[in-house]
Amino acid sequence: MVFRLRRKTQDAIPVVEHIDNDDIVAADPEQLQDERLVRAAQSGDLPSFNALVVRHERPVYGVCFRILREVTAAEDATQDTFVKAWSSLSTFRGGLVRPWLMKIATNRCYDIIRARNRRPADSLDAEIVEVEPRWTSQSSNSEEPESYATRVELSGFLERALDQLPDDQRVAIVLSDIHGHTYEEIAEITGVAVGTVKSRISRSRSKLREVISTDPAAREHFERFLRLHNK
Repeated sequence: MVFRLRRKTQDAIPVVEHIDNDDIVAADPEQLQDERLVRAAQSGDLPSFNALVVRHERPVYGVCFRILREVTAAEDATQDTFVKAWSSLSTFRGGLVRPWLMKIATNRCYDIIRARNRRPADSLDAEIVEVEPRWTSQSSNSEEPESYATRVELSGFLERALDQLPDDQRVAIVLSDIHGHTYEEIAEITGVAVGTVKSRISRSRSKLREVISTDPAAREHFERFLRLHNK
């Protein structure tokens, strides 16, 4: 995804407020790089913003896909997220960029879900296409073929189980267990209290455990996965 500048925006997008040196020193390298790119983008530097897109497009798309469960809708939501981020750069006041992007993305996904609920169901809307990234975190190149095959099968069961969760629970579990956000970050992204986030994650994990325990094939793959990874 690449954005092209159609007109000068230096006057339209203000530069971020001064960041103390102590804050920069305390930041990790990834955050520091994001901060530099944001400051440049807020000055109207489109290549810097495109660099941010490259750094965060995949996880944003992953969240959108797992919320919306449809490739085309997820692609549209991802595109809309970065368009909105570009136009809203002046509202970013520092800190982690990815949670800020995820908040924009989840809000856009909720808009799409509400629009879906207002229109008649279309058979094409239910089409699910398997895409990367899968449920489990990235595997190493040294992963054994049997372990990889088992992980892929288990991933499929878990992906389908996500469809059975309410939207708010699916968002919480995707942000937490797939993308590794903290409770506090998820609360900021979704606009609810930390206690609500914890409750949603707990309920969604219980549902996923129930799906695995009541499906013989899913339980078999899960037990095999544990045996392979506990050798």
